[in-house]
Amino acid sequence: MSLKDQILYEDNHLIVVNKLPGELVQGDETGDETLADRVKNYLKTTYNKPGNVYLGIPHRLDRPTSGIVVYAKTEKALVRLNDAFRGSDVKKTYWAVVDSCPRENEGTLIHYIVRDSRNNTSRAYPKEVKGSKLAKLSYTVLGKSDRYYLLEIDLHTGRHHQIRAQLAAIGCHIKGDLKYGAARSNPDGGIHLHARRIRFTHPVKKEPLEIVAAPPSDSVWNYFVKNI
Repeated sequence: MSLKDQILYEDNHLIVVNKLPGELVQGDETGDETLADRVKNYLKTTYNKPGNVYLGIPHRLDRPTSGIVVYAKTEKALVRLNDAFRGSDVKKTYWAVVDSCPRENEGTLIHYIVRDSRNNTSRAYPKEVKGSKLAKLSYTVLGKSDRYYLLEIDLHTGRHHQIRAQLAAIGCHIKGDLKYGAARSNPDGGIHLHARRIRFTHPVKKEPLEIVAAPPSDSVWNYFVKNI
């Protein structure tokens, strides 16, 4: 897919992209091409920019997750976005396709997350334990198919693998997420967790922004998009 087809919003300060499952937001030990590399190449080519292209990264998405990634095109925008993402000024909504339905059609999950850096996972506990951090999200069941359920999730905290760990803790495994208990992987190596919507104040223009990203096109996502 051309990067141009993935761009959701762009101005002089920001570029917002709909990340595909499996894309890296920024470089890691694999050395694989990143979404940031593709964005830089797009900016360099489109605007005939000489030398290195500046691109700031105020937040991340897990590699197997799809959806909205915000990049800063200026240092001024990055500094302000960093502050916004660290605080409570950015509202994030996700879609998740899971194999079991929660007991209630809507509710709030509160856990205490412990990150295990050795195997890059997190575990959600019902009560506070040593080294844990509070994790909170709200969810609504938006739809169901013969085999899966679609949840809409609003994050109240931003912990490592929070949605994946909290849903696994209540027996709801995200489609394709072997690391957190799914029965099988997806062919593309991604998982059915999608950063659907983001709301924040523009770091320079000071105007409210709301950006929505369509999920990847496959039979499961397409079913839910058509039927909710």
